[in-house]
Amino acid sequence: MYDKNATSFRNGHAVLSGAAAALAIDQDADEPAWLSLQRLRSAVVELSSALTESLRDERSSAAACLQRAQAMLHGVEGSRPQPSQVVRQGLAPWQLRRVLAHIEANLGTTIRNKDLAAVARLSTFHFAVAFRNSVGESPHEHIIRRRVERAQGLMLSTDRSLSEIAAECGLADQAHLTRLFRRLVGQSPAAWRRARANPVG
Repeated sequence: MYDKNATSFRNGHAVLSGAAAALAIDQDADEPAWLSLQRLRSAVVELSSALTESLRDERSSAAACLQRAQAMLHGVEGSRPQPSQVVRQGLAPWQLRRVLAHIEANLGTTIRNKDLAAVARLSTFHFAVAFRNSVGESPHEHIIRRRVERAQGLMLSTDRSLSEIAAECGLADQAHLTRLFRRLVGQSPAAWRRARANPVG
């Protein structure tokens, strides 16, 4: 059974080798395309090897083949670095201070990622990645959490209605506040407020 599968993989490898040889004539004319084909061919061979090892129940060998294939498909030489070797680039201290201050000053309004990225002087994509690396959550998650925390403070320090508090915290309405509050705190804002207004014992 395994020999039959291995033979089919070798045949597939031969087909890919033949295709690469056929295109080798045009290598000088289109070097990037030829290199991409070579990389793809090598990745397919690794994937075939991974499947063969998996069929033989050699999971560690299969995993190694898959890692090499992934590295090739991304144009990286050698194996993909382990998570412990990956350098996680976050925001610089000045960027983090400015972004967090901007969020706090604008919790009652719409806060867009592109505006926060502009404060940090980064592209929107790089800002989102750097913010998560620095804070441990996405900008959207952080803003929602801070809005709920502000709502908690207002519920304890004022007699305002939940709809007024929701508006002051930049949320659409009381239902929006209730949905987010229940998700993050585990109970409705009204129940949370009552429990603290009338503590037991």
